[in-house]
Amino acid sequence: MTSLVSLLTLPKTSKGLTQLRTSVVQIDDGSASPRRKVARLHADSDSASASRYKSVPNKTPGPITIHIDGDYAPLLQRSIRVILDRQSTAPPPWSYEAIYSACRTIVTEVGTGEGLYDTLKIEVERCVDRLAKDLAACTNTGVPRLAYFIATSKWFGKQVALLQSLLTYLDQVYVKDTKGLKSIHNLAFLQFSVRIFEHPTIAENLREDVKDWATWERTMRLEHDQRDIIPSLIQQLHTHQQYAPFEHYYAEITRAFYEEESAELGKSLRDHPKEFLSHVKQRIKEENQRSQAVLPVGSWALVRKVTERSLWNGRLEWVGGTLGPYMDERDLDNLDTLYSLFSRVEGTKILCDVFRKHIRFLVQKIVADESKDDEMVPRLLALKAFADKAIAAVFVDEKPAAPSTTNNHNNHGASTSTPCKVPNQEFIYALSDAFTMGFKARRNKPAEMIAKHLDKLMRKGQGAMSDVEFESMLDAALALYRFTDDKDVFRTFYHRSLAKRLLLEKSASDDFEAAMLKKLKEKYDPEFGMGEDMFKDLALSREMMKEYHSKLAEDDPGRKLHVMVLQRSAWPFTVRDTSVDLPPNMQHELSKYAAQYKEKHSGHVLYWDHALGTATLKARFKEGIKELSVSLYQAVVLLLFNESPEMPFKEILAQTRMEDGELRRTLQSLACGKKKVLKKFPSGRNVNDDDMFRFNADFEDERAKVHINSIQAKVSPEESRRTNISIEGDRKHYLDAAIVRIMKAKKELTYEQLKAATIDAVKNHFVPSVDVIKKRIDSLVESDYLERSKGDRNKFLYVA
Repeated sequence: MTSLVSLLTLPKTSKGLTQLRTSVVQIDDGSASPRRKVARLHADSDSASASRYKSVPNKTPGPITIHIDGDYAPLLQRSIRVILDRQSTAPPPWSYEAIYSACRTIVTEVGTGEGLYDTLKIEVERCVDRLAKDLAACTNTGVPRLAYFIATSKWFGKQVALLQSLLTYLDQVYVKDTKGLKSIHNLAFLQFSVRIFEHPTIAENLREDVKDWATWERTMRLEHDQRDIIPSLIQQLHTHQQYAPFEHYYAEITRAFYEEESAELGKSLRDHPKEFLSHVKQRIKEENQRSQAVLPVGSWALVRKVTERSLWNGRLEWVGGTLGPYMDERDLDNLDTLYSLFSRVEGTKILCDVFRKHIRFLVQKIVADESKDDEMVPRLLALKAFADKAIAAVFVDEKPAAPSTTNNHNNHGASTSTPCKVPNQEFIYALSDAFTMGFKARRNKPAEMIAKHLDKLMRKGQGAMSDVEFESMLDAALALYRFTDDKDVFRTFYHRSLAKRLLLEKSASDDFEAAMLKKLKEKYDPEFGMGEDMFKDLALSREMMKEYHSKLAEDDPGRKLHVMVLQRSAWPFTVRDTSVDLPPNMQHELSKYAAQYKEKHSGHVLYWDHALGTATLKARFKEGIKELSVSLYQAVVLLLFNESPEMPFKEILAQTRMEDGELRRTLQSLACGKKKVLKKFPSGRNVNDDDMFRFNADFEDERAKVHINSIQAKVSPEESRRTNISIEGDRKHYLDAAIVRIMKAKKELTYEQLKAATIDAVKNHFVPSVDVIKKRIDSLVESDYLERSKGDRNKFLYVA
């Protein structure tokens, strides 16, 4: 069809129709045509036209209506086809302005928008089909093929945007006024998605190329020189709403790659879990960096999660075994990494179980090591201190903090909250359980050694430490006491050690002694209240001695005597079956004091216990006179050498009438220790029946006052043995009393019920074994406190 403009030829001097366009236009002030694009005949009313034409204003009043017929559909179709032809180098037959105006006319005047829409749809389909064939036939592979795909997608998007601009009236008027039609953008992109992204060959090529790129980077562990192609691809996928399938596929190839790698490393590094852990840490770091470089922020967490789970797949318990070596090496950094990795794959329960087993193993190992009993408590304290530190600094989880409101001149009443880190409670429970179970490796011993450790601390004192630091050290030792079931063992040994410290005046601070007893009574065991009576006895004894000394002459030897009168119920000592023969002058002074005491307390009976007595002797050596601070037993032995410079063991035993074992320990302290005031022949650590002892006149010491009575303050193995035997005897009586009390209240119980009730009744003192309970029940049956039911031999009856 011939253009309207070409049919109109006017004189060059006339400007009548120079501004007439190839369209049919109707201008009407009352027209209902769209207000977005108003038809204009005057250049002055169109800034774009005004820039190109100079016209004389129309002075004719009122609207001007011009009707010109013509069919523009073929030209529009050809223009659209050229725009959507990627291979075409020729421009469209119409200018962009002419295409825009023709579209406006067709939609608003001619009313054939439906035909134009159908034409556009057909051309888009043809264009997409050509692009699909072109992409499917692409001979490139890998990243270059991805680059070609991206270029194609960008070109298509650009051309669609151009059509949206040129066919504005079709897109904004006809499509909006017609229900069920898609916009030009949606129509074109839908066709692209269906015919491109759903094309089997193209889709497979895209997946293959992405996999090749990812596999190359992961295998070579380098950055691909064309990595920038991937963000561009993702941008196009987002544009066409195809990113979700890509993300899913990327996660799948990530999972497959790392699961395969994990399986291979699991075999090759079977005996080296630390190396596997190090590899996993590096792999996760690399994958995070890759994600941050090419993927949207929203995908980072997903890819990291897939990477971690794939690498850990089925190997958490194996890798968790590295916790033990890291704990032994005190390596908090690697422990932190280990916990972080396990927490992100929901493996903290497995790690907690490993932690519990390892701590329990270490505690059992320390407790069972009899050769290092003296180091047991310091080693346990060091282990617990590090475990507590690890729990507080490493095994922590983020917990949202309570929102806080801040008021300032910039932000009034703003609510802020910062996540805080709190220890994982499961690890706290695991630590407590591990120590409790580990202490069972040797019954009674941990409780005994904790009491002895506290005894050392209380004798040594705080030294240069502050009160707070010393109290913290004592609290750390008491924390171990909570893990032992043998509370009665700790109480007995602590009670005995306390008595020795007080009587021998070895305690560093009476204030700390009183504070410790108060803490033990209030927080641990009410029976520690017995310490109050001990302090009362000591205070009363001092007053009594002052009164006794005041009645003696200034030069009376009795002024050197100091006696402690103790209540048997408050002190952990028993009356000894045998005593020791004191020198006559000593015995005389004791008899004088006893007579004076009975005058005031006629109803009281005094039993002398010399085991904890002390004496100060003056000894003359070649070096000079020394003042010896010794136990009363040591003094009795040393005074024998005033009569003879040399004596055999048997003669010493006969003259002192001391218990054999006690005498051997006493002679060891005088002749085999660091300060040898006696010489033993033959030399050796043990005292034998045929040994000869001689006064060591050559003894030397830089100090004028020499203390050699440390044996008195220490708990000897024999004393520990006797104490444990005493504890076992007390336990039998305690169990008997508990069983009878329970049966008296219940009248009849089955064996299982009685066993459970008995354990519950004594659990605050000790946890008896089932065998011991059974023996005590049988003993009570034999003693006619209980009887078996005739109808049910498993049931016991109380005998009133």
